[in-house]
Amino acid sequence: MNQALKVGIFMTICLLVLGWLVLRIEDLNLWGSAGQRVDALFDSVAGLDDKSAVRVAGVRVGRVDGIRLEGRRARVTLLLETPMTLVEGTRALVSNMGLLGDKYVELIPGPDGGRPLAAGETIAGETPISFDQAMAKLESIGDSIQSVTSSLAGGGGEGEGGIGGLIASFRKTADEIRALVVANRASLDGTVRNFERFSATLADELPRLTAQIERTLSQVETLMAENRDDLRGSMTNIRSLTEKMHTSVENLNEISGRIARGEGTIGKLVNSEEAHTELVTALQSVEKGVDTLTDTLGRIQKLELELGLEGLAYTDLDDSRAAFRLDLLPHGRESDRFYRVELVSDPRGRVVEKETYYTIERPDGSLETVTLNRVSIDRSKRLFSALLGLPFANQRGRLWAGLIESRAGAQVDYGLVEQRLWLSLEAFDFNRELDRDPHLRASLRWDVTPNVYLRGGYDDFLVRDYESFFVGAGVRWTDRDLKYLLGSVPKF
Repeated sequence: MNQALKVGIFMTICLLVLGWLVLRIEDLNLWGSAGQRVDALFDSVAGLDDKSAVRVAGVRVGRVDGIRLEGRRARVTLLLETPMTLVEGTRALVSNMGLLGDKYVELIPGPDGGRPLAAGETIAGETPISFDQAMAKLESIGDSIQSVTSSLAGGGGEGEGGIGGLIASFRKTADEIRALVVANRASLDGTVRNFERFSATLADELPRLTAQIERTLSQVETLMAENRDDLRGSMTNIRSLTEKMHTSVENLNEISGRIARGEGTIGKLVNSEEAHTELVTALQSVEKGVDTLTDTLGRIQKLELELGLEGLAYTDLDDSRAAFRLDLLPHGRESDRFYRVELVSDPRGRVVEKETYYTIERPDGSLETVTLNRVSIDRSKRLFSALLGLPFANQRGRLWAGLIESRAGAQVDYGLVEQRLWLSLEAFDFNRELDRDPHLRASLRWDVTPNVYLRGGYDDFLVRDYESFFVGAGVRWTDRDLKYLLGSVPKF
């Protein structure tokens, strides 16, 4: 099989794969049905992206097909790939796939037998509590705990509510009771005289009462004889209950003693200012940890990855150049620096110069050292690039420096036509074999869509033996595109 046929087969496969990726990424359905569209109104859809999944009972049934602002609310268009009957009472809820997962729209069907929704009728949307709101509630709980501990340790800002104040109130109550007894001593004397008269009356009536008591005791004795077994069981239960109550009282005495001695958590909170200070410090540490976690999650959400696959065909070569690229943007498109890693397969290979020394014997018997320079081309070696990029001219241009195809070099990119047309110049391999000029490459890139681009240019134009025009295409994805693409792959 000749090289031209290989290149043709390779380019055909690349174009087929490229076409399939474009259809998947752009969500173009050329043969399927148009699906069912329905709108939902939300107070907030923060974090929900276009093309996010739509699920019913956790099963994917469609995707988000547009988000726009309507007054002070967000109108979300849902495209149901599997048509279904929606009835009155159906609700839409913005949910999360785990703590850090993607957001999606969960459809909660209405009651069975409900009225079917008419065409164009809007579904009510519900927005769950956000992460910031949860953090605010957690901070409020921390403030409440700190207020309670401050009250236990010694009262609030005006001194009320502390344990010391409670003890002072008890002491004041005891003094008031003592004063009340002194003030009512005469009444107590009258009560004693009444008790003496009651005793005299009781002495007169005691014989009659004794007889009645004896009769009652006789009846009780008869009753006990008849129900002795039941009484024995009741007494056993009472004895067991008394023992348990005694144990509980001992435990309460032990707990109150430990609290009074300042032992345990509650004892330290009641008696120790140091424990109160440590508790307040711990709550402040928790608050700082929550702030740090919030800041970290914010930076992770700003991080953006971009993957790219590129193929270039050279006019003066029988083979093509392929490259796989990974760009890291710490703060998205507005980052103040960029990172790039690239793996390259160059059809021209790498020129390798090797010196070999030979020692020969002359006819007269003397020895002579001969140096032989051998130049070869290694086409099996894969090349890599690692670059650091800095923006300039209000993000319209980028300056790269580092390794280009395993050689030190630099690159300048500049965007035109709303940054859809990019001019690039690469310079690398300044110390080439056989004293050749540095490797220069000039190219022009046109972004057909955000994911597909065309590229052409002039490579190594300083060296006549290697200069060549090239043309090709590439495809790239962001991390959001990859999440959507992987979510669309059917399960086996």
